Amino acid sequence: MKQNIKHFITIFVFVCSFCGVHGAEQFVMFSGAEGLHLNAGAVAVYVSPDAPKGVRIAAENLCADINAVCGAKAFVTDKKGKARIVVNTTPNGKWEEFVIKAGKKQLEITGSDKRGTIYGIYELSRQIGMSPWYWWADVPVVRHNDIYIKEGTYSDGEPDVKYRGIFINDEDWGLKPWSSNNFEKELGDIGPKTYEKVCELILRLKGNMVAPAMHECTGAFYSHPESKIVADELGVIITTSHCEPLLLNNAADSEWNKERDGEWNYATNKATIQKKWEDRLTEASHLDNIYTMAMRGVHDEGLRGNLPMKERVSLLKQVIEDQRAMLVRHKGVEIESIPQIFVPYKETMDVYENGLQVPEDITLVWVDDNYGYMKRVSSPEEQKRKGGSGVYYHTSYLGAPHDYLWLNTTPPALMYTELKKAYETGADRYWLLNVGDIKPCELGMATFFDMAWDVDAFNYENVNRHQAAYAVQLFGDKVKGDMQKFLDKYYQLAWSRKPEYMGWEREWDFKELESLHDTEYSFENYNDAQQRLADYQWLSDKAVALMNSLPEDYRPAFYEMIAFPAMGACQMNRKFMMAQLNHELFAKGEFAEANWAAQQSREAYDSIQSLMDCYNHQLDGKWDGMMNHAPAWCAKHHLMPELNITEGVEPKESALWKVDERKFALEGCAVINLANIYNKVENGYDMRIVEGIGYDWQCLKMGEQTQPSVEPGSKNAPRVEYTFVAGKTDSVEVTIYTLPIWPLYKGKSTRFGVSVDDSDMQIFANEPQEYSPKWKTEVLRNGVEYKAKFAVDDAKNQHSLILTCIDPGTIVQRILIDWGGMKGTYVGF
Repeated sequence: MKQNIKHFITIFVFVCSFCGVHGAEQFVMFSGAEGLHLNAGAVAVYVSPDAPKGVRIAAENLCADINAVCGAKAFVTDKKGKARIVVNTTPNGKWEEFVIKAGKKQLEITGSDKRGTIYGIYELSRQIGMSPWYWWADVPVVRHNDIYIKEGTYSDGEPDVKYRGIFINDEDWGLKPWSSNNFEKELGDIGPKTYEKVCELILRLKGNMVAPAMHECTGAFYSHPESKIVADELGVIITTSHCEPLLLNNAADSEWNKERDGEWNYATNKATIQKKWEDRLTEASHLDNIYTMAMRGVHDEGLRGNLPMKERVSLLKQVIEDQRAMLVRHKGVEIESIPQIFVPYKETMDVYENGLQVPEDITLVWVDDNYGYMKRVSSPEEQKRKGGSGVYYHTSYLGAPHDYLWLNTTPPALMYTELKKAYETGADRYWLLNVGDIKPCELGMATFFDMAWDVDAFNYENVNRHQAAYAVQLFGDKVKGDMQKFLDKYYQLAWSRKPEYMGWEREWDFKELESLHDTEYSFENYNDAQQRLADYQWLSDKAVALMNSLPEDYRPAFYEMIAFPAMGACQMNRKFMMAQLNHELFAKGEFAEANWAAQQSREAYDSIQSLMDCYNHQLDGKWDGMMNHAPAWCAKHHLMPELNITEGVEPKESALWKVDERKFALEGCAVINLANIYNKVENGYDMRIVEGIGYDWQCLKMGEQTQPSVEPGSKNAPRVEYTFVAGKTDSVEVTIYTLPIWPLYKGKSTRFGVSVDDSDMQIFANEPQEYSPKWKTEVLRNGVEYKAKFAVDDAKNQHSLILTCIDPGTIVQRILIDWGGMKGTYVGF
């Protein structure tokens, strides 16, 4: 951490949320320990009568947690003397810090502000065994007869990122139908009951803000007045997305209606828009908010009016000035003290890059490209701004070239790699994660919030282990031996193609690309398709085995968080790849085998629906309506692909779907083992192997993107060297796949050099053009492809491949050497 480094005082240190970071014992013990015996009789929890309501609610929840864990009668009291637990809030200039001090007879929780106190309360809850996911993912409570608190003092310091939260988005197919028809049936919408549960979860994960659901299918957050009261009382800040200026949701009919209100165009309808903003500030400015500044078009569109760039810059400058005047008038304080954000999302980044001057006390919130790669971060000049910067990151997305709303498949190592460079360039003010419907994004959320609290607790060695360790904490030692391999396989299989992309169609694109297509995986070459099917079957079988090994009350939680995503991904792949096999066998005239493949594809389609039905109907239908395909408006992955059926022909199993290493071995080409570095020159640049991303689940990362560039011809340029053996040949073709990272900021590049033996170096760089056909292909494949040919001495069969770092940060995920044997495309593992 930058300041107030986490400190460990007296006789204990705290075990972090995953193994290997701090690695010490908990201050809560369940047997054989000296210290405060928490449940020796009734447990009185003192809370001052004038404490914020959120502190009192958290204390009441702690009492319920203590009762659930050990059966002790716990209650909140305003009498301090005989209280076993004393809760205080003592301002000391720190942000959200808590200190827990345990003596022989009393435990004190002291926060530097109300949320610091709340975090201390929930930290005690977590340590006695109440998971933050006890309600949202049905993680059961482990009962203990005794709870002991070791004597000593613990402080977790201040969070690394000031504002940390989630954006509930694209809720049309999950959270909205579940809440409307199940959890808040009487309201028929997402409302205060739902937000009460959302806000409690955020606080238990040590977050502090939520951007509410805002699609047109949902009633606007402020259309149900109790929702904002619930959030405020609990202590959660309301923020808004890039398209909701000054808390106004123009996608909701109740907030903005074209027929009633006119065009959402500030140049032609300024008075009406300002009146909307004034009314919202009158209603909500006394609450704890973060305000989105400037404006876009309606919902997720660009500015209305088709203005030239120069006029757009001028218009947004005026919008911001007017908005800031309103805020000062309503808040009655200096503008610099009001939390404000500017989110250069999609076309708004173009306006910013073309000269829009954003007041320096406004936080710049940099965005990823919707697929996990930061489009840019703060330049050295921008890092000097008083408002600092933040990030808006996606683990769920609706848009071109394809949505991924169904499952969470963003690996922790990618999240860390991209958020770390943003943090190192000043993005410590605001982190917002788009989580879609929250479920099944539980593990991704846990990683994000842990990272936002303590970025420095993570590194390239431990980040890929975070979720496996987290799962072991939730489900116990029965899953410990398999969980890392299981999650590695789950994320690796989705790396080259997410389950939602397996129909090979693209959304909002050319008509010929919007229909379902066969995959690029091959049943003919390199075991691509066969190995993928086998790996997914292993994953699905392992999910079932692990789930069945658990006590019955753990199985619903395991199904929701881990088994369903794995089993669903398996069946989605099986559906499309068996349909592809059907097409190929039918074309060969193997009609019986084609009918069998069609049968397998249909079974997979039915299995997906059965898995979702199980999700929705377990626990007496608690989550009924939550799990759906989320087909959006253009995606087709939820559909059944067309099949070729020959009537009257009995299906016959085809051997072609099984792995056969002998038949599909690589010949005349080779894949470099990236970990087998022959020679390495660093000169201050860390040329490291990173596990947890890439086609082969290990990548070569050439320096940090935040480091200075190197002259291409420099003898001291950082580089790595690999040796490879080729057959008798006078030339080789090198294919290099990198991650599709963006330049750090405007004016930077992503250059790296490639050479073989003594050849001249060839230089490559990724300069993404968002929404171009090339970029769409790259984000769907999670890779950029470069090819280079080199002459070699045909008298030698061993050669050297040298990669040179020019602009640090390039991540190489696969290198293929071809001297005359490649067949088609190799995308398998």
